[in-house]
Amino acid sequence: MAKPMSKRARLEATFAGVETDRPAVALWRHWPIDDLRGDELARATITFQKTYDYDFIKVTPNSNYCVAGYGAETSWRGNEEGTYQWGRRVIQEPEDWMKLKPLEPRAGLQGEVLEANRLIGKEFVDEVPFIQTIFNPLSQAKNLAGGRLIADLRQHPDAVKAGLAAITESIVRFIDALKSTGAAGIFLAMQHASYDLLTEAEYREFGRPLDLQILQATEGMWFRLIHLHGTNVMFDMAADYPAELINWHDTETPPTLAEAMARTDKALCGGLRQWETMLRGTPESIQAEADAALVATGGKRFVLGTGCVTPITTPTANLVAARRAVEPR
Repeated sequence: MAKPMSKRARLEATFAGVETDRPAVALWRHWPIDDLRGDELARATITFQKTYDYDFIKVTPNSNYCVAGYGAETSWRGNEEGTYQWGRRVIQEPEDWMKLKPLEPRAGLQGEVLEANRLIGKEFVDEVPFIQTIFNPLSQAKNLAGGRLIADLRQHPDAVKAGLAAITESIVRFIDALKSTGAAGIFLAMQHASYDLLTEAEYREFGRPLDLQILQATEGMWFRLIHLHGTNVMFDMAADYPAELINWHDTETPPTLAEAMARTDKALCGGLRQWETMLRGTPESIQAEADAALVATGGKRFVLGTGCVTPITTPTANLVAARRAVEPR
């Protein structure tokens, strides 16, 4: 049996594709209402980690945290995924894109999220790596504009690009402030790298350059996770991003884990269905999916997880089962 490794050492070996003492595993969830205050978000996150002992923490705030400073509004209505309902969109006319300016990272909800990271870092020091959720510029633009984003992108590209530039600068400033908390890196959520939404040419024009600018801003950090949200994702678009780990809905949309192993040198995160298995399944079905994922990847360059957030109503026995699934037998 391999000598037990620290969480960071296990992750770094996983990223390098070398042998580990066991596969890494991580699950994450939203924290509605708790996520409106830094101390409460930290408390909930710390308690979750101490209970289930995953290999890293994904700090998961309200998706409004990065755009509330522009006037975006949300309300909690009890969604099983833990997300909020959006109110009136900030972008009502093409000219509104031009009005966006970079936000002060320590103000408002962004400041609360930085405080949560600081408290998490203070609690775990070097024991548990943690990464902060960053919604990429197109994702934030969608939250500001709703359904009109893609129409504006095609009909008023210069205006949208001006807005995206302001959002990107806001993200870069936030990451610079994040570094002082001890965060290991970021979880970059990409919601539009999907053939269901944009063409590859459109993403190369409006998405990829800004994603790369954000990743460049993480210099000095050691853990960047790319999350491709949705179906029919542009996996190959992100396969060469300067990141260590790629996560997508691998059980619902191509490529499979086995296919992805041959299409990128990054480590892969997935294997578990968030709804059918984590929410409605059993510890036995979780173990079966974990075993299948380990076979598909050969147990290397792989972190067991779900394709997206774990529902907030997931049975605790299933959360425990995901952690136990990677223990040597």
